Amino acid sequence: MSKGQQVVIVRKKGHGHRGHHGGAWKVAYADFVTALMAFFLVMWLVGQSPQVKAAVAGYFRDPGVFETTRGGGVLPGGSEGVKDSGVTPPTAVPNDMKAAQAVLEQAAEHLRQALAKLPSFKMLEDRIEITVTPEGLRIELLETARNSFFAVGSADLLPETVEILAIISQELGTLGHPVALEGHTDSRAYSRSTSYGNWELSTDRANAARRAMERFGLRPGQIIAVRGYADTRLRTPDSPYDARNRRISILVTNNAIGD
Repeated sequence: MSKGQQVVIVRKKGHGHRGHHGGAWKVAYADFVTALMAFFLVMWLVGQSPQVKAAVAGYFRDPGVFETTRGGGVLPGGSEGVKDSGVTPPTAVPNDMKAAQAVLEQAAEHLRQALAKLPSFKMLEDRIEITVTPEGLRIELLETARNSFFAVGSADLLPETVEILAIISQELGTLGHPVALEGHTDSRAYSRSTSYGNWELSTDRANAARRAMERFGLRPGQIIAVRGYADTRLRTPDSPYDARNRRISILVTNNAIGD
């Protein structure tokens, strides 16, 4: 190399660990967070009452109620937002009530199917009435002039009555809704004694049903009331001595007991 020639020095920088890795990790992280959120939502739903589960299922079947507002909530107390076409949108409350009614309708059908399997059901089906009303699911065990669910003039359950109450208890125990028991009599005087009458008899029969149902499947604390009405709530007011006024009513309310 001559003295007058310029020396050119080339520097090469090593990348080391400071190279660009791309955004693939962000996609993987987003997938992980999404899966984790879905997992917690599923775990939350599993722990909810049947009423809440039915309400959530009802939303996915008919989410239209959530499409009538913009920028507002549909829960009670939320802002209304902008309404479409000037029509007031339905609130979530009627949907919740509709879902609760659907749960009780399904429970009533399951109960009818379970009772139909009893060998003696053909002789009893006209004395067992299952209806869903605004107050809840009502099951009534009705007496006739020839047939009763109790020993005559007492609160002693007959064997077939115990069998029926066992099936009802098992079905209602899985449902988990609060239960109230009512005893009713006709207007015929129980006896000449003033120490024990239709008030005592109706209450004792309701209590006898309570003890059997708690033994055969109802949850602890599921029964919230035991009432004896004597002849103050006749089924056939025009015929106060009709045997069908003598009955046990089992009322399953709409609201579920939390698990």
